[in-house]
Amino acid sequence: WGWEVFPLLLLFWMENVVVGALNALKILLAAPGEARLWAAKAFTLPFFCFHYGLFTLLHGVFVLTVFGGKGYEVHDPLSVLGAALRAASDYGLWLAAAVLAASHAFSFAWNYLHRGEFRGASPKALMARPYGRVMVLHMVIIVGGFGALALGSPLWALLLLVILKTALDLRAH
Repeated sequence: WGWEVFPLLLLFWMENVVVGALNALKILLAAPGEARLWAAKAFTLPFFCFHYGLFTLLHGVFVLTVFGGKGYEVHDPLSVLGAALRAASDYGLWLAAAVLAASHAFSFAWNYLHRGEFRGASPKALMARPYGRVMVLHMVIIVGGFGALALGSPLWALLLLVILKTALDLRAH
């Protein structure tokens, strides 16, 4: 269908950034009436931000450097955001990224806040929830990336991404 691997991986990576930011808010807002959980949140929230943020940063480096080609390679991890923004602009990903972000924001507002999921949420369980997404990207980068290099075609990485992301989304919903 004319899909290219790099912009889809980049879009999935951008979605992971949104999911991580909203998950941090979920952890912060979880069970606000339970005083004993505030101590857990004081540890869980910074740990999640550091750990998930580090994975996301490194995945961004790999997505941009391995799949992005010349012009997007990252030599300094602090330049990931600039390279990602440039690539998103070059590939016209802003509408797709905005739609994905709006979808996650709506789900957060409707389900987590409006329907009251936050009242019974566990910071520990919330911390683990988005790592399935991280593992999908991790597998696509490692298996798909090496497969694409070995076979000379990015089709294998694209197929792996589509299959794993579809399975993840079906399981989540």
